[in-house]
Amino acid sequence: MERLEETALLAEGAPGEAMAVACDVSDPEAVDALFQRLVEVHGRLDVVFNNAGIAGPPAPFEDVTLAQWTKVVAVNLTGAFLVAQGAYRVMKTQTPQGGRIINNGSISATTPRVHSAPYTSTKHAITGLTKSLSLDGRAYNIACGQIDIGNALTEMSAYSLRGAPQASGQTIVEPVMSVDHVGEAVAYMSGLPLEANVQFMTLMASAMPFVGRG
Repeated sequence: MERLEETALLAEGAPGEAMAVACDVSDPEAVDALFQRLVEVHGRLDVVFNNAGIAGPPAPFEDVTLAQWTKVVAVNLTGAFLVAQGAYRVMKTQTPQGGRIINNGSISATTPRVHSAPYTSTKHAITGLTKSLSLDGRAYNIACGQIDIGNALTEMSAYSLRGAPQASGQTIVEPVMSVDHVGEAVAYMSGLPLEANVQFMTLMASAMPFVGRG
């Protein structure tokens, strides 16, 4: 809650009202309680950014434990499904009908890092979830898009500055970008009218080893 409340304070003075609610996205009951609280306080839901995720410890494929795999899948994939489903149910039944769901795919949704099978698998699956939501949501004015982010400087990606392992076996320091650019991109996607949708956006540090052969 401390981190959530810190974030809510950053929104002071902005239009509307920030509300911090702790939620384990892998727990169906917690997710249900979140959306019940949201509707009670705000009455409707227009945009969801499905951003919660964990990386799991880097490990050679043969050493990944079932517990490690299950934990990453529970948060990154099942959690995204539960939150999207909760949002979908609200958006389908509210008046005016509809809304927008934005999934955080990561560039690992297309290109893996070494020793990242659980994380990469969940992020590939997010692309399928995004496409399914886009298709199923058409009838209810629910748009769904995905942003694939590469090397935005957060606690989760700070290893890039210390040196990230490469497919060649080398470890190199990779370029990063400010996380502010991600916020601006999500705000742009969120602000579109529902007749328009950014289906997929890749936002990355320009010089990071991703395009081509590194």
